[in-house]
Amino acid sequence: MGMKFDEIKEMEEKYQLGTYRKLSLAVARGEGVYVWDTEGKRYLDLYGGHAVALVGHCHPRVVKAVSDQVKTLVFYSNVVYSEVRALASKAIVEVAPSSMDRVFFCNSGAEANETALKIARRFTGKTRVVAMKEGFHGRTIGALSATALGHYRSDFIPVLDAFDFIPFGDAGALESAVSDQTAAVMLEPVQSMAGVEIADDGYYKKLRRISSAHGALLIFDEIQTGFGRTGEWFFGDRIGVVPDLITLAKGIGGGLPLGAVLIDKRVSKTIGYGEHGSTFGGGPVAASALFATIQAIREDKLLENARDTGEYLKTELQKIGIVKAVKGRGLLLGIEITKKASDCRDRLLERGIITGTSAKPDVLRLLPPLVLTPDEAKPFIEALTEYGEG
Repeated sequence: MGMKFDEIKEMEEKYQLGTYRKLSLAVARGEGVYVWDTEGKRYLDLYGGHAVALVGHCHPRVVKAVSDQVKTLVFYSNVVYSEVRALASKAIVEVAPSSMDRVFFCNSGAEANETALKIARRFTGKTRVVAMKEGFHGRTIGALSATALGHYRSDFIPVLDAFDFIPFGDAGALESAVSDQTAAVMLEPVQSMAGVEIADDGYYKKLRRISSAHGALLIFDEIQTGFGRTGEWFFGDRIGVVPDLITLAKGIGGGLPLGAVLIDKRVSKTIGYGEHGSTFGGGPVAASALFATIQAIREDKLLENARDTGEYLKTELQKIGIVKAVKGRGLLLGIEITKKASDCRDRLLERGIITGTSAKPDVLRLLPPLVLTPDEAKPFIEALTEYGEG
């Protein structure tokens, strides 16, 4: 170890398939809301490795749980029982809406969404799915077929044709599209990659009502919004809207690869042996990280912190001249600015601040660890203000 940045960059570009556009730094370590590059420079991480560093980089509780588990048993599959998986399963179901009584573990968001689509088709006996324009659900063929954002889907036509796309937040389009032939209505409750778009509360209540009226399952893709990012365990908690299936990934494993589907009890009781499977899903190390992540969210009061720090950011950002609007909830925020977001991101990176962009060229996106405090966020407010004045 101890390679210089240029050496790392050259080696990655030589041997790794060139499918990622990368920032000009190599991250060597992380702690809380900060990461350090190979040259020792510290960065305020407001991107969280694309929403993965949910409870902060190297949270002590997660590090201990994973370290202890690795010393005991790295892996055995679901063909046997596991104490740590049992504890993790119980913990995640206990924070889920009360109507959900089972969890299925996998490895990624795309895999979770594929599983949810399979469950909906099998349970309803129908095949049509209503999904949202500008939505993103993953890059595998099934998940990609439910995706209607930019080039992601269009680059791989033909995909599965059982999807009907409607504008997000349009109640009239929803009523027209959902029918007795609909197996599921699938959406991100906040369209993150599309620029952090969010609908009014009444829309989500209508989603629930219309789906139920036609016998369709309602699927919330909470891969980015779940586990406290919006200030609640799950997006619908605040307004009392409970879907039939919730898909999860990103930060639920404290930084380790882990996906999950939470399942309503009337659906779960119909699922039998062999209908779904995942070799590494819910492995001992990932399960230990999940259990520790849930404990950290509870004991560190991260739901409250996400709400408080999110409100602080919204208030302060709206005072900045180049900011036209701040969208989102909790610590999933989209900042609409008068300049090109990618240029702003690059300038902030020079100042030691990592942010994200979106499919909208004027929206800067924040997905920081939920441990972020207002004091830690102040350098970002100052840097964005100076950038706008420059």
